[in-house]
Amino acid sequence: MQDKFIGAGPIVCVHGAGAGGWEWGIWARMFNVHGFDVMAPDLMPVTAGLAATQFADYRAQVVAWCAASPGKSILAGASLGGLLALSAAAEVEPMALVLVNPVPPRGIAGMRTRTWLPVVTWSRDRSLTGTRGAMPDSDDGARMYAYRRWRDESGAVLDAAQTGIDCSVPGCPILVLTSADDKDVPPATSRALATWLGADFELVQQASHVGPLLGRDAPSAAERVCGWLQRRVPARI
Repeated sequence: MQDKFIGAGPIVCVHGAGAGGWEWGIWARMFNVHGFDVMAPDLMPVTAGLAATQFADYRAQVVAWCAASPGKSILAGASLGGLLALSAAAEVEPMALVLVNPVPPRGIAGMRTRTWLPVVTWSRDRSLTGTRGAMPDSDDGARMYAYRRWRDESGAVLDAAQTGIDCSVPGCPILVLTSADDKDVPPATSRALATWLGADFELVQQASHVGPLLGRDAPSAAERVCGWLQRRVPARI
């Protein structure tokens, strides 16, 4: 196991819409091998339910996770979780920020728009056919694992993300990791975000929107991120 980083809390991982902390499982194991502790909780609806849950509620949870960790955290987010991580970064001031196919903030164009119901019933309406379509670069085991775990989501949160969330540029090292075959967040959108952020940009070839976390090449994608962290946050004990 590698030495841990000076002053670093865990890598706090923020999952995407309709998923959970489970989607970071492969990356968490790789991070652990490289000496990083990992925190990957599930975002939770407010007491009144998903229909009443707002973007700010999820963001507050991310801030609380980081505040509860010893030392400054490294913050990672995928898809909607990437936007949440970017939004929270100004407050939590992470040591580094890793964004995986992130939903972009206000001012970065290119996302397709959809109409969302108050509760998006991805758990109730899930199917293996739909899961295969969403995970073309995953094996059957990963598809079944995800199929059993898709959850419903707040339409208000998705609407807010789609309308646009104002974010500032954090002062820490930033990596934007992008799938070449992402149909939800086009690579050009992520490249534009990386340019705006002054971030490092890496492309994962032949990967879907969820491919970097759940595809066949997820271990190698995680390894690339570990290498980036070791280069960009070099202080060790």
